Amino acid sequence: MSQEHHPKSKKNHVGLIITVSILADIFILLLFFSPLVGYSGKVSFDLYLFPRFNAVFNSFTFIFLCFALWAIIKKKNIKLHRGFILAAWVTTMLFLFSYLTFHFLQSEPPKFGGQGVVRPIYFFILVSHSILAALVVPLALFSTWWGWSMQTVKHKKIVHWTMPIWLYVSITGVIVYLFMAPYY
Repeated sequence: MSQEHHPKSKKNHVGLIITVSILADIFILLLFFSPLVGYSGKVSFDLYLFPRFNAVFNSFTFIFLCFALWAIIKKKNIKLHRGFILAAWVTTMLFLFSYLTFHFLQSEPPKFGGQGVVRPIYFFILVSHSILAALVVPLALFSTWWGWSMQTVKHKKIVHWTMPIWLYVSITGVIVYLFMAPYY
């Protein structure tokens, strides 16, 4: 445990992490709301494969995060924990690529058609998912950097926020897909 007191790096990369987070959020907002960003042509394959892939990637992210928690809390195994976090990052990046590709290529976004009590439930989940997805980007980047650089005190403080939010975002991504699946 002596590594806790001797971090590999004291660099925080605050500027870089915040810049990457803001640019990612701006790009996603532009894809949704700017008529200047996106593809206006036709594609020769089923675009709605992307939301299915997204749900699979989010499912794996959720599973990897759960195993990361198990590895560190129950097994006290930092190497295994890091492996699961890395796997969660890989599936998160695959999700992000698939998600951005879908929203870049689609010309008309599908609309949720649910009625009655299911409608406000869906929109509550969607809005909370979207807000927390934007928030989890810098949290996950800081958590990962501080964990990898053995800045354990900072890492332990931030992961109490990061992990529940990242878990919520990944599982609600699957739930949003299940709500939207009939309308793709």
